[in-house]
Amino acid sequence: MAPRLDDSLSLPCGLTLGNRLAKAAMTECVADPRDNQPNARHETLYRRWARGGLGLVVTGNVMVDRRYLERTTNVVIDEHTDRAALRRWAEAAQSDGVPALVQVNHAGRQCSRFVSRRPVAPSEVQVKVFGSFAKPRALEDHEVDAIATRFAEVARDVVDAGFAGVQVHAAHGYLANQFLSPRTNLRDDRWGGSLENRARFLLEAVRRTRAAIGPKAALSVKLNSADFQRGGFEEDDAVQVARWLEAEGIDLLEVSGGNYESPALMGMADERSESTKKREAYFLDFAVRLRREVRTPLMLTGGLRSADVMRSIVADGSVDVVGLARPLALEPDLPRGLLRGDVERSAMRAPRTGWKALDAMIEAGWYGLQIARMADGKEPDPNLARWRAVASYLGDESVHGLQRKVCSRV
Repeated sequence: MAPRLDDSLSLPCGLTLGNRLAKAAMTECVADPRDNQPNARHETLYRRWARGGLGLVVTGNVMVDRRYLERTTNVVIDEHTDRAALRRWAEAAQSDGVPALVQVNHAGRQCSRFVSRRPVAPSEVQVKVFGSFAKPRALEDHEVDAIATRFAEVARDVVDAGFAGVQVHAAHGYLANQFLSPRTNLRDDRWGGSLENRARFLLEAVRRTRAAIGPKAALSVKLNSADFQRGGFEEDDAVQVARWLEAEGIDLLEVSGGNYESPALMGMADERSESTKKREAYFLDFAVRLRREVRTPLMLTGGLRSADVMRSIVADGSVDVVGLARPLALEPDLPRGLLRGDVERSAMRAPRTGWKALDAMIEAGWYGLQIARMADGKEPDPNLARWRAVASYLGDESVHGLQRKVCSRV
């Protein structure tokens, strides 16, 4: 019998998902930039998502080094972390019996300028977008090795706190993805050059993470299908990396794509396509190809909105898990409606102007405001004005950055 959205799924580690719908990672931006701790707002937010009918929850970016954050309001796990607060977050995220994974990440060159004026990366290649990122310096060999270990240490800490496992972020232009891409990795040492060398950082982080969390905790990886940039990480590369990850014994591989310079994650589908399936599921073609190459359970995230498409790609075996991100910022109960058959399509519609640069800011700010409302115990508001979204995107990070710099001098 073909699998259905409401079927359970057992991962290789033994963790069972109650159904095939997962919350994919979104940056929450609700940590206090003065300490970057998990707090009561995280607990409120994740309890809201946990009761929405999901089979799996993946948190937003949890950073391994407070010097290099994606946003000033990221959670950081290190020696300063309040372990009791971390345990409360784990309990809240799994409060309705849904397992939760922590997405572990390092921003690399995509570190906010408000955090660092000299971020680190595989090579000195600057992000060419938004003006929000400074030119990075190239990491020393011993620093790369240490960061791979930090992924494992953070993973151990969050599993010890009660989370079901972790997801190593190797997509969307962050550090692990930077190592994978020949466009951003110009090194000629053991961390660069051939694909095997470029994948070394990710594979070392995964290998050490598995050793740290043991065989019974879930280990997921989020991997780009491609960067969609000339000379970047391509599909053939991704297939080979997926084979190597399978050999390392990962439990779930999430497929996505793009980065800040080529934001496929914001929507790359061909609107003229006759296939609703291909128009919605941005990276479906790659997932289908990957399914022929690896047996690792696959999760597909990016553009999925209708129940028909979700049911179809699970039933035909293209993927095992459907990842939902932005729809859950507006419709936290969408999974339950999809599973019951009460809802056939997400009603999510972000405000747009038609100007891509402005719309990217509007969408980021608009969804961020919806998440903030839920963190404050309120329901999302689909009528939030566009100007508030832009103000949120441009204002909050700069204010938080100033707070962070002031606090660092006290």
